[in-house]
Amino acid sequence: MIAGNIFKWIGSLFTDFLFLPFNWLRLGVAKSDAGWWTSNTINWLFLVVLLVLFAYWMKESAKFLKEGTEDRA
Repeated sequence: MIAGNIFKWIGSLFTDFLFLPFNWLRLGVAKSDAGWWTSNTINWLFLVVLLVLFAYWMKESAKFLKEGTEDRA
């Protein structure tokens, strides 16, 4: 009973709160004149964040490889 309620709360959190900006974007902004540009700008921002994090990860990986402390198990 408790586990079922926890999953319902998690589902409610995502559908009622965390996805509201995306629903607004899908239903309100996407149908306007600049909707396509707005939607794609958000996608490009996500991509830029991903690329920055990947570059940081590769820089740290190269640092560990250079120091010889990389775990090669």
